[in-house]
Amino acid sequence: MNVKYNVIEQQALHFVGIKRTFSCVDGENLRGIPLMWQEALAEGIEDRLSELNNGIIPGLVGICVDQRQLHDGQMEYWIATSHSDEIPAGMYGIELPAVKWVVFEADELAPEAIQRLWKYIMSEWFPTGSYEHAGIPELEVYRGEGAPPQVWIPVKS
Repeated sequence: MNVKYNVIEQQALHFVGIKRTFSCVDGENLRGIPLMWQEALAEGIEDRLSELNNGIIPGLVGICVDQRQLHDGQMEYWIATSHSDEIPAGMYGIELPAVKWVVFEADELAPEAIQRLWKYIMSEWFPTGSYEHAGIPELEVYRGEGAPPQVWIPVKS
């Protein structure tokens, strides 16, 4: 897999969006998260979030919150946008602290490209790299029409 990535320092990030909890057992999250995106599109949530974008990151963001320490085999997933104002009714807000990120870019626009990218990061890049996970949520960044998706991994040296 030919993967481009770079390391950036980023100030605190603020997001608003919707969230759901998924089991990671037997790949439930891998099936449930794409369905969540389909529902968000059908219900107009993606359009509403796009209108709210006023932060550092353009487009929509999937936020992956590991909850395995609290609940075995569980994660929380957000469909959100970068937003620095009040949290609209019916949505949630999350702030991620300033941290160093490794930003990986998918090699194509196909929906399954993001899952292949995740597999590469976790099975090949992390085991051979010099960084440790910083312990805060990861981001899937969907910047819009024609731009390949990205995965942002928070790291420490």
